[in-house]
Amino acid sequence: MIDDKAARRRPPPAIFAWLVHMFTASGAMLALFSLIAIEQRQWQLALLWLFVALVVDGIDGTFARWARVKEQAARVDGATLDLVVDYLTYVFVPTLFIWRAGLVPAPIALWLLAAIHFSSLYLFARTDMKSDDGYFRGFPALWNLVAFYLFALGLNPIAGAIIVCALAVLTFAPVHFVHPFRVRDYGAALPVLAVIWAVSSCALLWFTDPGTARSLCLAASIATAFALLAMGLLRTYRGPLAPHTGGG
Repeated sequence: MIDDKAARRRPPPAIFAWLVHMFTASGAMLALFSLIAIEQRQWQLALLWLFVALVVDGIDGTFARWARVKEQAARVDGATLDLVVDYLTYVFVPTLFIWRAGLVPAPIALWLLAAIHFSSLYLFARTDMKSDDGYFRGFPALWNLVAFYLFALGLNPIAGAIIVCALAVLTFAPVHFVHPFRVRDYGAALPVLAVIWAVSSCALLWFTDPGTARSLCLAASIATAFALLAMGLLRTYRGPLAPHTGGG
């Protein structure tokens, strides 16, 4: 019986840990593809590559824990690799998208882009980026999603500038943003909302012409995004939930 338990705890072969590292590193390749699409003014394709990178980042942690990369491939720091790739796909490439697509006023664009990078560097360097219960502290540098919504909604560049300024300031604010796959307060509801958001938002890259399908996808994307934001604001208002200790 003891041997059976030990066998269940035995990690998978080390090759899987290295494959997980390669999977995480593929985000840099996706960032490059998005950058090329931006330079060719293929806006939907650029956002699609960033969306694929978002999916990779969302699931690679689960794979890493299963493959036990800290034990099986310890020569590569997975956390550092993840941060480097995240900065490319969440900040650097989306910043170029916002600039090249004209989503903010040209006369102040460089100042706004500098604010994005300054605030994002602060977030990425924080040792307390996440709370103990899985929430981000401050706006979590989701500039890929900002670029997506500014483009999908066709907002005026002035509105884009206001949104960029507000979110850059919120990076330093004592507010919380939900992590869909780390927060446990809402059980399965949170991952389900995240999946609905992802599917509806991705569909907007295909339904580019006005119509019922696009309107429904846009409504679902915005509604689920606001629900996720509300969960973070609720956490800011009420504080962390008391840990469940079970009944006697």
